[in-house]
Amino acid sequence: MSIRTKNTTSQRVSQVAPSGIRKFFDLIAGLEGVISLGVGEPDYASPWHIREAAIYSLEKGNTMYTSNSGMPELRRELSAYLKNTYNLEYDPETELLITVGVSEALDLATRAVIDPGDEVIMPDPHYVAYDSCVILAGGTPVFVPTAQESNFELNAADVAARVTDKTKAILIGYPANPTGAVMGRGKLAAIADVARRHRLLVISDEIYARLVYGVEHTCFATLPGMRERTVFLGGFSKAYAMTGWRVGYAASSREVIAAMTKIHQYTIMSAPTMSQVAALEALKSGDDSVNEMVADYNRRRLVMVAGLQSLGLSCYEPRGAFYAFPSIRSTGLTSEEFAEKLLVEEKVAVVPGSAFGSCGEGYVRCCYATSLAEIEEALARMKRFLERHR
Repeated sequence: MSIRTKNTTSQRVSQVAPSGIRKFFDLIAGLEGVISLGVGEPDYASPWHIREAAIYSLEKGNTMYTSNSGMPELRRELSAYLKNTYNLEYDPETELLITVGVSEALDLATRAVIDPGDEVIMPDPHYVAYDSCVILAGGTPVFVPTAQESNFELNAADVAARVTDKTKAILIGYPANPTGAVMGRGKLAAIADVARRHRLLVISDEIYARLVYGVEHTCFATLPGMRERTVFLGGFSKAYAMTGWRVGYAASSREVIAAMTKIHQYTIMSAPTMSQVAALEALKSGDDSVNEMVADYNRRRLVMVAGLQSLGLSCYEPRGAFYAFPSIRSTGLTSEEFAEKLLVEEKVAVVPGSAFGSCGEGYVRCCYATSLAEIEEALARMKRFLERHR
């Protein structure tokens, strides 16, 4: 006999669609010979000295909880890194929090600052978790369209036009997933001006900060008057090839970090000890490895973009992260149709742009964090596919 209940799951959860990225991971399972341009992670193993530090820590029996905020020595090293890199000073005791990847940091940030009914402005397209985290925190996402014609950059005037008395924050991520867009300091400063004038917080996801090509990354908290208004999110997954270690961080005012830590200590306790040891080693000695990987990504980026354009797919040249975002409108297929047919017919996995918001329709995301040989083979398969479907 089944027990009938009322409203088994929460309304907030019902408002959140399943991840469009994970759907295609599920489709790949069981298919042999697939070239995946869909997974947003490096194809490198974590550098050996990072793995070795964690192994040595385990051999010494360091398997206990750490402080809720993270290992003190990791927070001190992170504080020094942010000072040396951005000239930003954060108190390692009260203004830094070590999290389980930037994903947890984003979840904590939205839950810590958003009240039911608050509005959060964000670009469209955007990383899949942005609007979901806002909804799960009880807020309302407000989208600002961006376009290939303007390099997928967020326009400050468009942001200002969407500010209401319910607006609490602006949520951005540059370098951007899925577009690879990088915004210059001047255009980010214009968004900062909107935030200051309307007394808004800015949640800035900068997980791809180290992955830029021929341009300079601007840390949002370095803009005039924005250190106290910014929740700065970063981590180790992408630049250091440490996705599976699940370790990130948040830097912000004492008030915001205290609120985030309160949620963190009840839901997570602390990030994995061995992951924190690995992150500490990455901060101390990881620069050479990062620079080598970035140079390799750049070579792959150039091959991927040139290849897509040679196929007749209009493609903005990404200046950061490791994604290309070509338009597939010339095929007459929707993003989802294109991705599904390409996977079934040619065994190449890409992610439909519609997974990243309505403005992503007509595009697909292709990750070039895979070998040059696989990129070239994927392009050859895509050429066959396009010859059939144009």
